[in-house]
Amino acid sequence: MPIRQLPEQLANQIAAGEVVERPASVVKELVENSLDAGADRIRVEVERGGSSLIRVRDNGFGMDAEDAPRALAPHATSKLREAGDLGRIATLGFRGEALPSIASVSRLTLTTRRSAETEGVEVAPGGEGPRMEPAAHPPGTTVEVRDLFYNTPARRKFLRTEKTEFGHIAEVVRRAALGAMDTAFTLAHNDRVHFQLPAVEAWDDSERRVARLLGEQFARNAVHIVQDSGDGLRLSGWVILPTAARGQRDQQYFFVNRRPVRDRLLGHAVAEAYRDVLFQDRYPAYALFLEIDPEEVDVNVHPTKHEVRFSDGRRIHAFIRHALDEALGAVRPETARDKPPAQDPAPAADRGATPRSESSRAGDAAHQGQLGLREAPAAYSALYGQPASEGRGEESAPRTASAPGPLPYEAGEAGGTPPLGHALAQIHGAFILSQTPDGVVMVDQHAAHERITYERLKRDFHDRGIDRQALLVPVTVPLTERQMVVLEEEGEVLERLGIRADAAGPRQALIREAPALLLEADLGALLEKTLDTLARYGSGAPVTEAANEILAEMGCHGSVRVNRRLSREEMDALLRELEQTERGGQCNHGRPTYVHLSMNALDRFFLRGE
Repeated sequence: MPIRQLPEQLANQIAAGEVVERPASVVKELVENSLDAGADRIRVEVERGGSSLIRVRDNGFGMDAEDAPRALAPHATSKLREAGDLGRIATLGFRGEALPSIASVSRLTLTTRRSAETEGVEVAPGGEGPRMEPAAHPPGTTVEVRDLFYNTPARRKFLRTEKTEFGHIAEVVRRAALGAMDTAFTLAHNDRVHFQLPAVEAWDDSERRVARLLGEQFARNAVHIVQDSGDGLRLSGWVILPTAARGQRDQQYFFVNRRPVRDRLLGHAVAEAYRDVLFQDRYPAYALFLEIDPEEVDVNVHPTKHEVRFSDGRRIHAFIRHALDEALGAVRPETARDKPPAQDPAPAADRGATPRSESSRAGDAAHQGQLGLREAPAAYSALYGQPASEGRGEESAPRTASAPGPLPYEAGEAGGTPPLGHALAQIHGAFILSQTPDGVVMVDQHAAHERITYERLKRDFHDRGIDRQALLVPVTVPLTERQMVVLEEEGEVLERLGIRADAAGPRQALIREAPALLLEADLGALLEKTLDTLARYGSGAPVTEAANEILAEMGCHGSVRVNRRLSREEMDALLRELEQTERGGQCNHGRPTYVHLSMNALDRFFLRGE
């Protein structure tokens, strides 16, 4: 069979198969052209989910009568001049494929006018070339796309329902509106306005836009971030508090130089920052903007331009993870307390330790060690102020919810009250009830102490290694052959983790030194889990990842258990430490460490003022 040159129309239809997947793809390409044209007002109108009509109007630079017909020619663009320009692309579009591809599978009309011109021009594809005629039009460009896929019925039959297709269009415009805050957007469907967003001029405007596009729930639970690397990288945007994480990955937006992207490296960096603060099967939500020298990022790696490639991916990954680590670590009760818990489906109902049987709780009590937060009254007073019971003739004995004793402060004495308030009582041996000036706080004592211990172990490990203490009687631990191999290979890492153990037989080890904070923990089980974790990561993996997982397990083993009775001073000291602990809002497994209920919430609960 002889080789033939494909007709231009057929070649464009083949190209459209990559560029124009559905109506939302058309909207994406046209909106990106409008943004590249400098528009600060863009209106998108669609009918019947975009299959009947897509109209995108902007107030950008527009085109004159000479450039307008060229815009419909294949590979015609004003954004590239030579091959070297591909290495420093700063625009959203650049290939010159979108308009001819769209025109090949629809009835397209382009009307445009430059501000310096008195008359616009209307252009439409024709059999002998573009048809042109004068047209009245304000400065800017309007592109109308009617009867999408009318000449490619195989593609048209794969379109979904009108509602589904419009949902994809709304998502495209939502992304564009997040990435171009300084541009006003209007989206209308079947002559009804879906949303209308003014251009952002001040910080409050950007907050309102984020709330409008991602929901009030996101806005109330988002942490704002701005971080400069000092060497050309800048990250800004919003990330969700771990307690408000979602059950699906539907609110994850990342922009590189205003371009919306889906990139594994960027997603992994975000996931790593949330690694030990998310509950199982929960996902972070975010809208993040990375600014980088265009020469350090290649955007010409996929037809849809959703993927990018960085010249130094490790540097980008490390910067993003570090920036988010700092942002999440800086959240303290005083900044997060007023953000209500997410209403997204559970695990909101499980805000403390996982419910267990009475027998398992008794087992915990039998193996727990000291809390590690008990302080002499004088030292406590010097650090945190006078204890609540001091000067009132009260004992510092553990209290129950039924006999809480006097309040730590009376109404009108709230000045200088710490963010988590002062402890009133211990409830069911598991929770600490605290009063704040504007409500109450309930703290899961095990989850809170788990995070405190974990963060302390992490600091020690990365600074100098965890302090070890010799055991009076070494602990004998039976191990598998694989565990024995890891014990021999990773001895140095184990010592930095606070464990010194020697082989005492073919399948047996002796623990001679253990972390000073964990002497009362089940050291045999801890050693086995540590060796299994090191084996899973392998010697080639960064030791920090394995160490953090091990330290999280150590934090759990060394934390105060359910039914551990605490004095008032111990409870208050735990609250003060939690206030100063990074990521103090969640335990190592992602569960909340405390819940705050304001007086307004309590009033609504009891129908006061109704």
